[in-house]
Amino acid sequence: MTPPLADAELGIWPVRAEAELLAQRLQSTLGGTLYRPWLNADAGEASDGGTVLTQRQQFALAYRRHRQWILIGATGIAVRFLDGQPQDKHSDPAVVVLDEAARFAISLLAGHEGGANRLAYRVAQTTGAQPVITTATEAIKPLVLGIGCRKQATAEQISAAVSHALGLLEGAALAQVREVATIDIKAQEPGLLAFCATHDLPLRVIATQQIAGRAWVGKPSEWVMQNVGVEGVCEPAALIASPRGRLVLGKTALDGVTVAVVDDAAGWLGASAQAG
Repeated sequence: MTPPLADAELGIWPVRAEAELLAQRLQSTLGGTLYRPWLNADAGEASDGGTVLTQRQQFALAYRRHRQWILIGATGIAVRFLDGQPQDKHSDPAVVVLDEAARFAISLLAGHEGGANRLAYRVAQTTGAQPVITTATEAIKPLVLGIGCRKQATAEQISAAVSHALGLLEGAALAQVREVATIDIKAQEPGLLAFCATHDLPLRVIATQQIAGRAWVGKPSEWVMQNVGVEGVCEPAALIASPRGRLVLGKTALDGVTVAVVDDAAGWLGASAQAG
């Protein structure tokens, strides 16, 4: 299990009271300090100058108290809150913006150095949101691995299965992998988490219902259907994580671990060609 961040490391800032329940869900999973800025404004708390602090002013005062932030609200609000705050990518706190419907977890600031990219994936795992990563390093990694595994599969078994799968693709290497995708019931498999941590790969968790609704692309597994309720894991998980991608390696199995590989190297060019 991924341990929660220490309280001093993470700040959670819901812009509106309506987002408090979502903020509490994040805090229960990730830890951190939960702010309720609307209470200060409603109570009429004043600064030394006798004026009520706006949310933007409150956030400015709190910004450097934490290494990482989850701001629940619109991206435009986050941009205004951050105006004049960032100084250096090596010291700026990371900021992830999550909309109130928990649809998108956007790595907005300090993606690599501050860990916002990884935090966006953790927010996504907690809420079912789509992680949005725009840093160039991720953009040039075209491969997504879909992984399914039996219970208590070890990190070594998963690593061997991944190496076997990539070895079937000419020129493919682990360094080209952007993320790993799996089904939600495997989200806390120790071996899978250890494999991802060892290779600094984010884990994308796909809901069982979403995988069940995905058109099958390979040979269905009766065992997986009986025990999990879906026809397969690795192929649909990888394709859902990379919807513009192409399945370049269907399900391969080794020692209780299944791996599929999706390549979206064509990116928007490929999507444009398909649309035309």
